[in-house]
Amino acid sequence: MKKYLSRPEEFVLLVLYQIEGEAYGNNIRKKLAEVTGKYWSIGSVYVPLDRLENKGLVKSFTGKITPERGGRAKRCYEITKGGLERLAELQKAHNTLWSKMPNLSFGEDK
Repeated sequence: MKKYLSRPEEFVLLVLYQIEGEAYGNNIRKKLAEVTGKYWSIGSVYVPLDRLENKGLVKSFTGKITPERGGRAKRCYEITKGGLERLAELQKAHNTLWSKMPNLSFGEDK
C-alpha cells in the first residue's frame, strides 16, 4: 500500500506539474501563494520537495546559471513517471469523494 501524501506534498506536486519551464523553489512558492492565497515560506516548499524526491515522485537537477544569482545555478525540479501516476491516483480519489458532496458555498455567489 502506498503512503498518502501530506497536503503540502500534494500541493507542491500539483503546482510543479503546472509550472512551465524551469520549476525551482521560488517560483513554486509564488505559485502556491497565488493558488492558495496563503504565505508559503521557502522552507515550507523545500521540505515537501525533499520528501517527494525521497519517495521518487520528483527529481531535481541543476538549472541554468543566472547573473542575478551571482553566476550560481538554480536547483530545479520535475515530476517523475511515478509522480504523474500518483497525481492520477489522487485525482481519482478526490473526484470520487467530492462527487458525493453537495455545493458547500455558504452565502457566497454561486
